[in-house]
Amino acid sequence: MIDTDAQVAYGIFWSAYAIAFVVFFYMMKQLFRYFPLYGVRTLLSAALVALLLTPVESPELADWWIPAWLYGGYELVLGEAEAAGRALFNLGIAGLVMLLVWILDLVRYRLVRR
Repeated sequence: MIDTDAQVAYGIFWSAYAIAFVVFFYMMKQLFRYFPLYGVRTLLSAALVALLLTPVESPELADWWIPAWLYGGYELVLGEAEAAGRALFNLGIAGLVMLLVWILDLVRYRLVRR
């Protein structure tokens, strides 16, 4: 069982992570605006969202989620290929979902621009 202090720390971590992501995403969007093609800008934004917001469930604690890039990188450094594979699998699924969203956005953009 997890005590209250650990639950509070978990909530603080995810709150700080979400705020940091919003700030980082805004800064990157300002940088991406220099790319001349709409498709490249949105692809980079979608990749950023998929990479940084994909979670993986902790194997030690049920219902605790960890950023997949962080967990997968840590497990790769430790040499745990199976655990890193779970994180990479989640990243792959998130990448495919964001690719579908990106394609649908390009279709919407083309229809609106006509």
